Amino acid sequence: MHGVPDTHDLWDDVLAHLSSGAASGAIAPDLPGFGCPVPDGFTATKEEYLAWLIGRVEEAVDSTGGPVDLVGHDWGTLLTQRLAVERPDLVRTLASGAAALEPTYEWHEFAKAWQRPETGIEMVPTSDARMAECILSLYRSAVDVYAEWTGDIESLTARSLVVWGADDPFVGRAFGERFAERTKADLLMLEGCGHWWPRERPAEVAAALEAHWNAAS
Repeated sequence: MHGVPDTHDLWDDVLAHLSSGAASGAIAPDLPGFGCPVPDGFTATKEEYLAWLIGRVEEAVDSTGGPVDLVGHDWGTLLTQRLAVERPDLVRTLASGAAALEPTYEWHEFAKAWQRPETGIEMVPTSDARMAECILSLYRSAVDVYAEWTGDIESLTARSLVVWGADDPFVGRAFGERFAERTKADLLMLEGCGHWWPRERPAEVAAALEAHWNAAS
């Protein structure tokens, strides 16, 4: 699951490095409004995105007959981590990074700007007006997400992997380390890597994901 301001193609290079068996079962959807339409009545809050993702994962579980391996980046991480807490029955493994449901985190400056009611879509780094509107709505619904969604994160039961760019300018390495410790997750710290590790280190990420999935078999 991609984050902001990305679409499913964030994962193209990672998918290209997976073995054919692993890649054949992979699904990389777009969040509503991110390069695709939004459902009728959808207002792009964090709760609506979580409900939408739960629905997509339920469909995948129904089609495969078992829980799934979730992978998230950035906002995709916050959503998959929350899903794994609320619906552990749907999740076999979780791999996530570039964000964490860590209560000590304070939103970065771009997020704070998008949360201000006077900020317009011209301040969002995308040429897609619908995506920009969704980003503003999402961030404005999430001012207190690190208080609202973190209290029970230690109840996470899925086998977990945290993937982190050591030089991430938005979420420093300490947050990845702390989250991995709190959830008893394995940690892949990518030295010399920034925020967009699926694009910066796709071969390493793909290898780590396959090892993570195989260890849970």
